[in-house]
Amino acid sequence: MTTRITKLFKIQFPIIQGGMIWVSGYKLAAAVSNAGGLGLIGAGSMYPEVLREHLQKCKRSTDKPFGVNVPMLYPNIEEIMNIIVEEGVKIVFTSAGNPKTWTSFLKDKGIIVAHVVSSVKFALKAQEAGVDAVVAEGFEAGGHNGREETTTFTLIPMVKEKLTIPLIAAGGIATGRGMLAAMVLGADGVQIGSRFAASEESSAHQAFKEVIVNTQEGDTILTLKELAPVRLIKNPFYQQLQDLYQQHPTTEQLRQLLGRGRAKKGMFEGDLIEGELEIGQIAGLIHEIKPVAEIINEILEEFNSVKRSFC
Repeated sequence: MTTRITKLFKIQFPIIQGGMIWVSGYKLAAAVSNAGGLGLIGAGSMYPEVLREHLQKCKRSTDKPFGVNVPMLYPNIEEIMNIIVEEGVKIVFTSAGNPKTWTSFLKDKGIIVAHVVSSVKFALKAQEAGVDAVVAEGFEAGGHNGREETTTFTLIPMVKEKLTIPLIAAGGIATGRGMLAAMVLGADGVQIGSRFAASEESSAHQAFKEVIVNTQEGDTILTLKELAPVRLIKNPFYQQLQDLYQQHPTTEQLRQLLGRGRAKKGMFEGDLIEGELEIGQIAGLIHEIKPVAEIINEILEEFNSVKRSFC
């Protein structure tokens, strides 16, 4: 399968794994790359030296292309970027920040840069900043999200209409049917997060993986828009949050309740009561924890089968 994305990243299939915090360690990234997609290490939940360790282990675990997702709102960003360069990373996905800040620095080092956006406006800003590809992520996505609340299948054709560089669709894609639909709407490839969070190689806690496969339609919601919008599974922490909203809280009160390390507590340590459980709406279609290679094979088989049925 050849698209502008497979050519850009030199991968077999136009499937990119989301660089999710507390989920996307080197085992997941290497497994996706070995299966023909593009694996991404999620730097957002890693101290600089932990990132270096994961990069080195990933290089030993695959000889295929892989990259790093870097949310630019996190501290130690300069140290993280320098480690990426020192370790010879060839692909970086940036998010949660102005793409102009680091794109030139990375491209001067020969690194391919993609940037994650949630609107046409920011897609155009990313293109103007010189990125090589844009990930347009819809409202359905898990984790931190855009404020516009534009759905993926509305966003993709609108971005496609304005963009000239390769386009990757993200948010609410976990199946071959979803992948085909996104590409029919104009995407050159897809980024998949939630489905890989519930894989055997994911670094998420087993208890969190089991919650994912038991999540039903309507069990997730976008909240904390006053701080940074995040899609969460409705658990006791979420209910605490809703109780606080009934009191018309200040931003500081919301920040105090959230505290620090909520996502780590829930997703990495398996605290299903007090932790943040970030996942996309598509979790309602995820029913089993499987190896990455099997997941990718199933996506591709369904993609090809459905595509043939319309030819």
